[in-house]
Amino acid sequence: MTQPNLLPSGLPRIESLEMRGIVKRFPGVLANDHVDFDVKAGEVHALLGENGAGKSTLMKILYGLYQPDEGEILLNSRPIRIHSPTDSISHGIGMIHQHFMLVDNLTVAENVALGLRSSREPRLDLDVVRARIRELADSYGLQVDPDATVSELAVGQQQRVEIVKALYRGAALLVLDEPTAVLTPQEVDDLFLIFKQMAADGHALIFISHKLHEIFALTDRVTVLRDGQVVGTRPTRDVTKEDLASMMVGREVLLERKRPPATLGQIRLKLDNVTAVNNRGGPILKNVSFEVRGGEIVGVAGVSGNGQKPLAEAIAGLLGVTSGSITLEGRDVTGLAPAQMIDAGLSYIPEERMHDGAIKEFSVEENFILQDHVRKPYTRGIFLDFKTIAREAQEAIRNFKVKTPSKDTPLKNLSGGNIQKLILARELARRPRVLIAAQPTRGVDIGATEYIHNQLLQQRAQGLATLLISEDLDEVRALSDRIIVMYGGEIMGIVHSDEATVEQLGLMMAGERRAAIDQGTPAR
Repeated sequence: MTQPNLLPSGLPRIESLEMRGIVKRFPGVLANDHVDFDVKAGEVHALLGENGAGKSTLMKILYGLYQPDEGEILLNSRPIRIHSPTDSISHGIGMIHQHFMLVDNLTVAENVALGLRSSREPRLDLDVVRARIRELADSYGLQVDPDATVSELAVGQQQRVEIVKALYRGAALLVLDEPTAVLTPQEVDDLFLIFKQMAADGHALIFISHKLHEIFALTDRVTVLRDGQVVGTRPTRDVTKEDLASMMVGREVLLERKRPPATLGQIRLKLDNVTAVNNRGGPILKNVSFEVRGGEIVGVAGVSGNGQKPLAEAIAGLLGVTSGSITLEGRDVTGLAPAQMIDAGLSYIPEERMHDGAIKEFSVEENFILQDHVRKPYTRGIFLDFKTIAREAQEAIRNFKVKTPSKDTPLKNLSGGNIQKLILARELARRPRVLIAAQPTRGVDIGATEYIHNQLLQQRAQGLATLLISEDLDEVRALSDRIIVMYGGEIMGIVHSDEATVEQLGLMMAGERRAAIDQGTPAR
C-alpha cells in the first residue's frame, strides 16, 4: 500500500507549492507584479492569460530559468530557492514543454537516460532505465515502449515519452505548457485521461493553455493574469468561457462567431493533382486537388507537419511543384515566382510571420509596404511617393486597430497580435482575389484573435476566396465553409464544416481516409 507521503509510483508527494508576491522586472517591462499563485496535490490548476500577461515568466521562475526580483516560493509550507532547472527537478518540479525536447534518432530509454548519471560511466544503465520506464508506464497507462526509436513514434506517443522522462526524474509537480498544441482530438482525450489519473494519484499539475474548452475539460481551478497581475483565481466550475475571456482582456469578448450562409462566386483557386518533394527528394505533397470559390473560406486541418506549410508555399510560389497544376482565376500559375503570384491576385499571410512575413528592425510603415514598394500607389515612376505611403500606413493602422506609438516605430516593439494585424492589413490592402492565411492567429492573444476572425469573415462577405490553414481545430470549424483534412501530405477528406464532427475530423487527422471526398460547394 502506498505511504501517505508517497505517490503510487514511489515518488515523494508535493502537498502544496506557493508563489507569493513574485515580482520580475525587465528593462521597461514589469512582467510579474506581486503575483500570488499556488497549486495543491491532487488538483489541476490552470494558468490563463493573453500573450505578455506574465504566464511564461512566472513558470520560468518556478523552473529556475529566471530569478525573481521580489517574492518567495514555498514548497510544503517551507521556503525554497530555485537557482536552476537542476534545483527545480531536485525539488520534484518538472516541465512538459510545448515543443518536445527529444532526440529523434535515439530510443525512448536513451532519451530518458540522457543527461543522468550512470553507475557504469561512461556506459548507460539502460537495463535499469527500461525497467523503471515500464513501471512508470504501467502506473499511469502511458503505453511506452522503451526500445522504440523516437522518430518512429506518433506525436501523441512522443508526448507520453516527455511525461515519462519528467516522472523518471522525480517530478511530483508538473508544469504543462500548451501540451495539446500538436495533438489530434483523440490524442487530447487520451492525454487528459492520463493527467486526471495523475491528479487522482496525488500529483500537482499546472496547466497552461489558450483553449478555453480544455480549461473546462481538465482543471479544478483557474488563475487569470493580465498585464503581469493576478485578476482572479476561481474554481473552474464557477466560471464560464465568457467570464474567463473578459478577465483576460478586460472587456467583453465575442467568442461565438456567426458565419452566415456563403454567397458563392466563381472558382478562384484550383489545385489539380499537385505533387511536391523536399530537398532530399521525399514527397511532401501527394496529388493534392481542391478548389476555393469567391465568398468561401476553405479550412485546412491537420496535425503540424503533415503538408500544410508546403501547400501554402507551393500556392504562394515559394515551393516548386513536380507535377500537377495550380490555377488562379482560370490562369495557370504553376511555377510563377512570389512577385508574379501577387500580380496575379494572391495575398499570403505566412505561418512564420517574423521569418517570412516581416522584418523586425524595419518600421511599421516600412513593413506595410514591404512587398509593394515597387507598385502603385506607392511609387511615382522610379521614386517612392512618401506622402501616399504615410497616408496609407496611417489609414491601415487606424482601420486595423494596430497599437503602435507611431508608424515609425520599429516592428520589434509591437506585440505579436499587433504585428499580425499589420500583416493582415498589408495583405488585404492590395485587394486580392485569393488569400492564403496560414496560422493567422498563432501566438496571438484572444482579443487580437477575435479581431482577425472578424476581418476574415468580413472579407468572405465581400467575395474574397480564402484558404485558411490552422492547427486550431476550433478556429477551422468556426470560420470555414468546407474543411480539408491533411495527413502525410495527402488529403484524407473534404467535408462541409456544419456536418463534420470533431471525432470524424480527428480520425482523418490521424490518417483515416474518408471513403468519399466531397469536392462540392458548401451547403447554403
